Amino acid sequence: MTAKPGPAVLIPDWPGMPANVGALSTLRAGGVSRAPYDDGAGGGGLNLGIHVGDDLAAVAQNRALLRSLLPAEPAWLSQVHGTVVLDAARVVGVPEADASIAMGPGAICAIMTADCLPVLFCDVRGRVVGAAHAGWRGLVAGVLENTVAAMRAAGAGEILVWLGPAIGPACFEVGEEVRQAFLAVSGEADAAFLPNINASGKYFADICHLARLVLHRQGIDNISGGGFCTVTDAARFYSYRRDRTSGRMASLIWLES
Repeated sequence: MTAKPGPAVLIPDWPGMPANVGALSTLRAGGVSRAPYDDGAGGGGLNLGIHVGDDLAAVAQNRALLRSLLPAEPAWLSQVHGTVVLDAARVVGVPEADASIAMGPGAICAIMTADCLPVLFCDVRGRVVGAAHAGWRGLVAGVLENTVAAMRAAGAGEILVWLGPAIGPACFEVGEEVRQAFLAVSGEADAAFLPNINASGKYFADICHLARLVLHRQGIDNISGGGFCTVTDAARFYSYRRDRTSGRMASLIWLES
């Protein structure tokens, strides 16, 4: 990963990503938000969420800073842990959805996270891109499958995937009901759950492993990323589970003109 000047961002280390595809994930630094939405070191935070209690003027300024790095305005979504996938070029307002795709320049797929898994997609020829918000509810319900289906319906060939910063497997404690929800879909999911020996009925879940299992079932094997924990890396990432009152980061992908 490398950083750009201004708002703090990560550029995916994504082997095979076509030259006409742009992508980035924001970090918590480089904005104007004050505590508890700051950068964690006394500076302004790049909170992009309008729904978390931050000053809306600060969020607007943060979004303007992000916009300065992009070729167009992002297609912001109201994320509800569901499975709806929209065409980013046709997004009006802030509709309820948890994924979007784009088939040409001028549309930017964007999702916000603060522990959930951001998943970016592109096809090897740079014809279609997509972004999905994969919290455990959306993941088990099929948000990744729906995104892949929408991309293939739009003409995507071989699909490449990058897994962005999310809660790591040592921090994501869940109950038996979460494990059972995934096992009802596939028994392979059991390998993604490690029993918490200090808490009966609790497990540590590996959300990136769970996402990879879903993607493998969709015939996608070229998967990069997945090595960043939002909870333990407070210097770079917002985390709802760590802080409760927290800003939101964005992961974005688009096709260049």
